Amino acid sequence: MGIVFSSFTMSLDGFVAYPDDSVGQLFEWYTNGDVEVRPAGYPITFRMSAASAEYWHRNETEGVFVCGRGIFDHANGWGGRPPNDSPTFVITHRPPPADWPPVPDAPFTFVDSVESALDQARDVAAGRDINVAGPSIAQQCLNLGVLDELRVDLVPILIRDGVRYFDKIENEHTHLELLQLVEGTRVTHLRYRVTYS
Repeated sequence: MGIVFSSFTMSLDGFVAYPDDSVGQLFEWYTNGDVEVRPAGYPITFRMSAASAEYWHRNETEGVFVCGRGIFDHANGWGGRPPNDSPTFVITHRPPPADWPPVPDAPFTFVDSVESALDQARDVAAGRDINVAGPSIAQQCLNLGVLDELRVDLVPILIRDGVRYFDKIENEHTHLELLQLVEGTRVTHLRYRVTYS
């Protein structure tokens, strides 16, 4: 059975985006190496360090994608082709954009809660992993006790203000166990198992 995981690039002071949702230097590690990495579903090529590329490929386990409306809107719905071409559930209380979908077979389903998104995602996951994206969605999953793994790409910059990865965490019974630590170029990849007591 697959796991529910969340993965973000984060500054040393805990931010995953600036106040305007831009990422600035956070994603520099995608392009500071010599190894080509072509993410499924994206018409782009990253050039990472060898260590980061190996970490990327080893942990490329997404089978279903769950995200919030903020990420969906910021990415303009990825033009109808979500990250990794995965079936995608968008959590929102608003209807889809008027011109949606931009392509006939866009694999998106709009739902109104994290619980509904995860229930439906598990039905189509067929044992594959579910990637939950958006700080608010990850925080809700932690508070519900349903997040199995946290992945953090920690970069040595200070943002000072913006969007935090871990902000409104209310679950006092969350425990993290380090599963993997990889030093890339100007990034440290951390993977934690999450348990609840």
